[in-house]
Amino acid sequence: MLQVDNRRWLKLDNYVGVLESPCGQVIEVLPKLFTADDCVDTSRQLLVKLISNALQLTPRQAGEASLSLYQWTLTEWVMQQFLLALEHLLKRGMRFEYQRVEEEQRYLRGQLNVVAQMRQPPGRQHHFQIRHDVFVPDRPENRLLKSALKVVCKAVKHPDNWRLAHELMNMLHEVPESADIKADFNRWRNDRLLAHYQPARPWCELVLYQHMPLSITGGYRGISMLFPMEKLFESYVAVELRKAAYAFGDKSALNTQLRQQSLCSFGGQPVFLLKPDLELCIDDKRWIMDTKWKLLDMQARDNKFQLSQADFYQMFAYGHKYQHGRGTLVLIYPAWQKYPATTAPLYFKYSDTLNLMVLPFDLTNKNSALEFIDLLCREDEMALQQLEQAAAF
Repeated sequence: MLQVDNRRWLKLDNYVGVLESPCGQVIEVLPKLFTADDCVDTSRQLLVKLISNALQLTPRQAGEASLSLYQWTLTEWVMQQFLLALEHLLKRGMRFEYQRVEEEQRYLRGQLNVVAQMRQPPGRQHHFQIRHDVFVPDRPENRLLKSALKVVCKAVKHPDNWRLAHELMNMLHEVPESADIKADFNRWRNDRLLAHYQPARPWCELVLYQHMPLSITGGYRGISMLFPMEKLFESYVAVELRKAAYAFGDKSALNTQLRQQSLCSFGGQPVFLLKPDLELCIDDKRWIMDTKWKLLDMQARDNKFQLSQADFYQMFAYGHKYQHGRGTLVLIYPAWQKYPATTAPLYFKYSDTLNLMVLPFDLTNKNSALEFIDLLCREDEMALQQLEQAAAF
């Protein structure tokens, strides 16, 4: 937050998401990949896809109904998915559990608490101290769902979502709210009897702030969420490339967050771990790759296309430690208006045996991962042929 001349400016750097103020004002921060002429719905749709991918969420509804909600805020879509997941859960059946109750009654039920009965004062011998089990829905999972539903009922604005939220609230009227959200999430069971609860949990976590610690530093808690865009981009590229790698055979694989090498050592201990984002293996070929959420500009040739010198130093260290100074390294940037997906790879030469390739990744094309790997294999084969020809001369 920056305040200059009685004006306040909010700078979020690489964060995207939505913020809600106590007065109800909603601020959306969307990815900047499209021109000003493009509608906000396109950016919102892209952000929804990235968040679903990063948090491994599975929306229960797609098509025209979901697309119409892109005219609303991102939080409205999250609440819709939570309500649909909860509705599906309740149709499958809400789980109950037995709880031990100790109370005083005028009748016998369950087991007589002999010790407490013997301590009854005179004149109250006709009251029985009993203990028994009751079958109730008061369990951590249901309490969390009730708490999340209460938040949604207060915040939802879409008419269909409002109707569904209040219908579900009537169905959960016997369930108490969670008194300790963090403790109840730790007690959430994942056994076979609660398998149908699992699709609702990530949406419940989103509504109850478990994934957005940066958005709730104040006393007011609206449905707000902020995500680092570089992490969303890295996660999306990793998931898409892993799925595409399966199409190239059983020997193909994608590994993330390697930690085998360090920049140096001191006293026999590694110092400054080198952690490249991705390692792609296709048959006997191997590439160390890093994703960067930066918008390159192919027209800014004099400014090195907005590339960062620090990123090149980082890749140089990866190449010498993970690839022993041989092969091809890859930097992945998002494709956008000034760096379209059809842009030819940019080649940078570290040495006669080590190259760096800069490639765009199209976030709007569902086949971008397959096309990316195919292009990478073809370009790398051409680069190897050029190196062999140069060595022969």
